[in-house]
Amino acid sequence: MADKPKDVIRETDAEAIRLAKTLTRTARYGALAVIEPETGVPLSSRVGVATDADGTPLILVSLLAAHTRAILADPRCSLLVGEPGKGDPLAHPRITLVCHAVKLEPGTPERVRAERRYLNRNPKAKLYVGLGDFSFFRLEIERASLNGGFGKAYLLTRDDVVVEGPVVEALAEAEQRAVDHMNDDHLDAIANYARYFAKSQGGGWVMTGIDVDGFDIAAGDESRRVFFASPLKDAQEMRMALVEMAKEARQAIASQV
Repeated sequence: MADKPKDVIRETDAEAIRLAKTLTRTARYGALAVIEPETGVPLSSRVGVATDADGTPLILVSLLAAHTRAILADPRCSLLVGEPGKGDPLAHPRITLVCHAVKLEPGTPERVRAERRYLNRNPKAKLYVGLGDFSFFRLEIERASLNGGFGKAYLLTRDDVVVEGPVVEALAEAEQRAVDHMNDDHLDAIANYARYFAKSQGGGWVMTGIDVDGFDIAAGDESRRVFFASPLKDAQEMRMALVEMAKEARQAIASQV
């Protein structure tokens, strides 16, 4: 009797979920795959990416682009994100998010928040965000396929990647004030977050977003994800978590000198 084929899909664990969220939250761009309406042929394009407060990908695209016309005709799509590094590009983690695209209408709270978070992540988009032919879409995740490198394949559900609940909305309301405060008054703390928690050197780090699971920082084209010790239960926990992490990072760095 022939041996039973080995299942290449691993059981999803906390480490896989954290990697999936890291890849999604830190992505600056991705490959958007759509269905060409005229031919039914798959079409892929590079798009700029950010995430909404709950972890859902956001894209800002021109209505003149072929991929935008495609998702307006058929919202089924997928988004591949994951930065290749040195050496074999297939050895680096990436995730494919199977989604359906939802256009955000101007003037709605969802559109206002999407623009705010997208521009925090991609400030150069201010050059064209106000042009009439550009629109924001949320790519609502249905499932995901995570490849963490050779021999590390996982199938994830929406709940593995997206965070839901009242705390998400409450935190989103307070987020921008906190981000502005950190960037205006506490760049030293952000630098310490980068050095201690994200293991990243260099300067110029700013905070680009805060959510239930953690926060995102960026320096030029570099972006890093820092997770809280545990997810926030309410918006009031945000300040204390940032303060405690700043203290931890400062003390740890001082002890290394």
